[in-house]
Amino acid sequence: MIYAYIQDVPIGEEMYRRIIDNIGPEPFAGGLLHLCVRNADGTLRYIDVWESEEACTKAFEDRIHPAVDATFGGQRPSGEPTMQHLDVLHASGSLLSTSWA
Repeated sequence: MIYAYIQDVPIGEEMYRRIIDNIGPEPFAGGLLHLCVRNADGTLRYIDVWESEEACTKAFEDRIHPAVDATFGGQRPSGEPTMQHLDVLHASGSLLSTSWA
């Protein structure tokens, strides 16, 4: 089942690029789409689409949180920015092997 969310994060582009460098170039297993867009106030918004919630959770545990921790020098802010889960009714496109309804 497709799992998707929007998350506003209180960082700017420089910090984001450092996190991405720490994550590395290898695609996430189960990751279908990650968009990072700039909000009007300079903070960032992530729009993520995953094959499943389990794939997302594993990516956070194995790679994303360790990369964020490394970027913040072990002093990552406590708590996770709020995720707004999206109720996906339909998803299609070249990143999906089949259409989900």
